[in-house]
Amino acid sequence: MRAELQCVVLDCPAPKGLAGFYQRLLGGEVDRPDRRWSLDADWSTLHTPSGLVLAFQRVADHRAPQWPDPARPQQFHLDFGVPDLDAAQQEVLAAGATVLDGGSAARSWRVYADPAGHPFCLVRH
Repeated sequence: MRAELQCVVLDCPAPKGLAGFYQRLLGGEVDRPDRRWSLDADWSTLHTPSGLVLAFQRVADHRAPQWPDPARPQQFHLDFGVPDLDAAQQEVLAAGATVLDGGSAARSWRVYADPAGHPFCLVRH
């Protein structure tokens, strides 16, 4: 049997807000009607221009990962390729991200947290 990835789901305290954060980074459409799931206050989606769907699920007692603390591991993270790290950093910070590891000027990647605390990387491509 071959499964088909339908979406990547992130737990968070505010699904619609986190969907909006990722829309600012990736573009796309928040909460497009889709027969695969219902949209409500506990579930929001982002259909990206590339076809990937990110989903955001409310968890009342959400505990954000603490990077790089193994007691509260990141569980997974997303990497986003960008042509200009400095310009991309300005955009993600303006959208509500926080810097976890800004790295050195020579390094090709930096680590951030989205507003719900999920780590993600910007990687120069």
